[in-house]
Amino acid sequence: MKAVQKYSELDIKMLTTKSYGDDDKLASKVADIINQVKEEGNRALYDLTLKYDHVDLNKKGLKVTDDEIQVAYTKVDDFYLKAIRQAISNVKDYHQKQKRSSWFDTAEDGSILGQLIVALKRVGIYVPGGTAAYPSSVLMNALPAVVAGVEEIVMVSPPLKDGNLLPEVLVAAAECGVSEIYKIGGAQAVAALAYGTETIAKVDKITGPGNIFVTLAKKQVYGTVDIDMLAGPSEILILTDESGEPKELAADLLSQAEHDTLASAILVSPNLDLLERTIEEVESQLLALPRADIARASWEKYGAAILVKDVQEGMDLANLIAPEHFELVVKDPFSWLGKVKNAGAVFLGRNTPEPVGDYFAGPNHVLPTGGTARFYSVLDVDAFIKKISVINYSEQALQRDADEIMYLARSEGLEAHARAIEVRKR
Repeated sequence: MKAVQKYSELDIKMLTTKSYGDDDKLASKVADIINQVKEEGNRALYDLTLKYDHVDLNKKGLKVTDDEIQVAYTKVDDFYLKAIRQAISNVKDYHQKQKRSSWFDTAEDGSILGQLIVALKRVGIYVPGGTAAYPSSVLMNALPAVVAGVEEIVMVSPPLKDGNLLPEVLVAAAECGVSEIYKIGGAQAVAALAYGTETIAKVDKITGPGNIFVTLAKKQVYGTVDIDMLAGPSEILILTDESGEPKELAADLLSQAEHDTLASAILVSPNLDLLERTIEEVESQLLALPRADIARASWEKYGAAILVKDVQEGMDLANLIAPEHFELVVKDPFSWLGKVKNAGAVFLGRNTPEPVGDYFAGPNHVLPTGGTARFYSVLDVDAFIKKISVINYSEQALQRDADEIMYLARSEGLEAHARAIEVRKR
């Protein structure tokens, strides 16, 4: 059974550093996959899907058809449709509040300065498959793009063994208004989105989490296209005082541990008895968990129960770790909210477990991981727009500012810049 760790004896690096093995070899392998897709197009997608997913798409094709989507609707029940439609409504409403507008400011001399807000034209969203399937990832990647005004949203996701995608995933995509869906995953899917093939037109940006092959591929194609972030394994950190309930805390820790053997679940509290009882509860709940093997491996290697002297020390630790999901289960959590500096998302109070945000509340669940919440933000509408500066100088303004502009240009040794002003100067 896991033991409580004291903050003073804590190895922070052990809790925050994940290893995928030999990354240089994996990066080289990913580079080979990307080059194969660039050179061979569709042929590479068929071959690589057969090689890595063990699925032959030659008969069914890469693209999901309208008929396949209609069949998917017959395979989901009415309550799923009700739940997914309400979730879509919640997520859309939340993201609508993030929309920006173009603006212009006119000076007394007639000059106009402003900014155009322009949506990206075509984006690709990656929806993971593998050990679990995620309709919620469809919502969280597609809906901010829809709200932003993106014209074409292209989804890729690894196929099941029968060459199809899960009905729930297809229905979620259709309900969100996804334009095109392709049954491909891994680095080859990222390459297809970035460079295009005979069937798949290239996109402007790729969003969505995946395995290490997807992450490395996104890293390698960045610059050819934009990406949202480099997503790592899921994380949760719970800071609680004596008001926490061990059964609830344990369930919340396991909600992330079951994602991946590399996921981390950390409980922090100044209450030793609560930490010890929660550890016992985790062990008890693991016995009945369907994904117990994954969750146990995660808990044993990357889980922790940490004793701090007080809530403030726990908050300092949370800001140091910068967790993806941060549950603040303390009395009057709003009084501590202003002290949160580094987190992907904050969940306040006992009645706001992390899955509320994963599926339904409205905020996006595509969040920075691996400590990158120090500088990355949650995926939102801003990720799918461009900001274009607008400058319109009047003659009066140009004559007024000419000398200063020329002086600055010449101070940088750029005489042609200066002369572009000088030829207009009276």
